[in-house]
Amino acid sequence: MNVLVNYELFLAKIITLIIMIVSVILLFSAIMKKNKSKKSKLKFTLLQDNYKNIKNNILLSTMKNFEKKIWLKKEKEKNKEKNKEKNKEKILYVLDFKGDVYANEVAGLREEISAILSVAKKNDEVLLRLESAGGVIHGYGLAASQLNRLRQKGIKLIVSVDKIAASGGYMMACVADYIISAPFAIIGSIGVVSQIPNFNKLLKKCHIDIELHTAGDYKRTLTMFGNNTESTRQKFCEELNTTHELFKKFIQEMRPSLNIESVSNGEHWFGTMALEKNLIDEIRTSDDILISKMEDYTLLHIQYIYTKKILERFVSSILDNISKIFLKIFFYKNYL
Repeated sequence: MNVLVNYELFLAKIITLIIMIVSVILLFSAIMKKNKSKKSKLKFTLLQDNYKNIKNNILLSTMKNFEKKIWLKKEKEKNKEKNKEKNKEKILYVLDFKGDVYANEVAGLREEISAILSVAKKNDEVLLRLESAGGVIHGYGLAASQLNRLRQKGIKLIVSVDKIAASGGYMMACVADYIISAPFAIIGSIGVVSQIPNFNKLLKKCHIDIELHTAGDYKRTLTMFGNNTESTRQKFCEELNTTHELFKKFIQEMRPSLNIESVSNGEHWFGTMALEKNLIDEIRTSDDILISKMEDYTLLHIQYIYTKKILERFVSSILDNISKIFLKIFFYKNYL
């Protein structure tokens, strides 16, 4: 029994030490973010030039030297003729979103969409190459709202899912006018999940009291260290169900033809199965759609780049990863 008590005391000390260390790390991280360079920029890349260079390099690698000279001369003349022709009037703006749990990439997405809205014309389109397994509600709710700005302005949005668009990721995808997916991409997971550890019993054994005072019965429902009651658990579950209903309502508004009740139990499907359930519109990869659009559209990739020093990027990455692990373990949030 003494061994067990000593172990529990040791565990409590370790938890306390971890909280202190991570608190210092989070404080240092906040200071770094406050003082970090504000310089950032939008990077523009013509994707058809990349595809053309790849094609030319392959062709040249199969030729002999005298054939290369003839081919290059003809290609130069052909390019001159093309330059005289009128440029393509329609633009396909290509964006990438590789989402983490907190949807931090939404800051760049906001800038990219604002840039597009400032210049986009009626027949222009946007292709979003999306990869996300979901995360916190407020993060992915904002990301979906940013995409909805395109929809409200009448600019066609195509979302391409090569790997995964689940939960919060699918919340973003459903805003699109047209969703394409690779055959084995993961789609769906329309549900809400939340978890929290509770150390109340351990603290009682160690004769440690935790006091929590709130103004408002439900200012805090479940806690890590306090005594969770049946009424607080019930309220917590009510909040989860309310969030789930809002999630379902949003998807139904974006895709009215979808039978939401049949796909909103938290289950996910591969692309071919998701097509049968009307979660997506076509089985295709992002590369396929880019190549098919090359003849009629100028393919313009837009990327918002944050300018950071090498040391700052390294330290910031470590601190962010530690803080995320800490928040996942010790604090509860509702995750889509």
